[in-house]
Amino acid sequence: MSASIRIAIDVMGGDRGPRCIVSAALRSLSLYPSLHITLVGAADSVEPLLTPADLASGRIALRPAREQILADDPPASVLRGKRDASMRVALQLVRDGEVDGCLSAGNTGALMVLARSVLGTLDGVRRPAIMAALPVSGKLCHVLDLGANVDCPAEQLFEFALMGSAAAAQLSGNPAPRVALLNIGSETHKGNRQVRDAAGLLASCAQLNYIGHIEGDGLFRGEADVVVCDGFVGNVLLKASEGLAGYLQAELRAAVADSRLLRWLAPLVLHATRAVRERHDPARYNGASLLGLRGVVMKSHGAADEAAMVAAIGHTMRACEVRLPERIAGCVQEYRAAL
Repeated sequence: MSASIRIAIDVMGGDRGPRCIVSAALRSLSLYPSLHITLVGAADSVEPLLTPADLASGRIALRPAREQILADDPPASVLRGKRDASMRVALQLVRDGEVDGCLSAGNTGALMVLARSVLGTLDGVRRPAIMAALPVSGKLCHVLDLGANVDCPAEQLFEFALMGSAAAAQLSGNPAPRVALLNIGSETHKGNRQVRDAAGLLASCAQLNYIGHIEGDGLFRGEADVVVCDGFVGNVLLKASEGLAGYLQAELRAAVADSRLLRWLAPLVLHATRAVRERHDPARYNGASLLGLRGVVMKSHGAADEAAMVAAIGHTMRACEVRLPERIAGCVQEYRAAL
């Protein structure tokens, strides 16, 4: 990256507190020479974590914010209250052009509601969607929506496909990512009414490399590059995948602990499987994009540790670098013009 990338980070979001996030920010500055960070949060919590040398570098700054949005704050209530919340201030910095994008590990519902209010949606986009990349079959599959829109009509699923295809093309370098609809079967007659109607819209869109329906097992075999579903199904898929990964790791640890032979072989096994474990480390993929907004907004997992936050900062930089909102807007406009 050559041009400077400026991002704002909501330091008060997340389960581990400002210390973890500030540490990740400082580490990221050493990894990315073009990065400039504005930390947004309570001055009395953040300033003790920074040295005079950090601030003198000119690459990190503090924007004080007196309030914090909590995990149990109802999303609708944050629109009326907490006008000086760190999450809102970070979004306002994006709106005002002071930064290129923002990252928060805070309340997902509040972030979506505030982002729509502060930044607004792109022309032709009804509702934003949450997209994340999952490691499948040695590569990445971009999945959306992951929880922002629980019940989606066919037209909304079609918009998700447009946005997801445009985003995946920019982030992966694949100009024609394969797009599929998540369904209970690959046959065209299966699924609910919304999915069947969305399939008709997608099949008639020349802009998309639409390959049809995909089942859950096909997703993890890497049969598609972009998988589209409503937010209810997507969130269940994401949480089930995270839970399964944690369960398998626990089972393996228990098996090793219960066997003297496996304990003796453990160093060899860990060495042999290092590449696989690193490729499937959830921390590497931390960071979900809120697509369809007039600005780059990234959501980190609330329980992210320092390594996961560093990964999310890197993903935020990448979205800023490729100007993701502009690319998505261009794709949507191109489709509208072809109608």
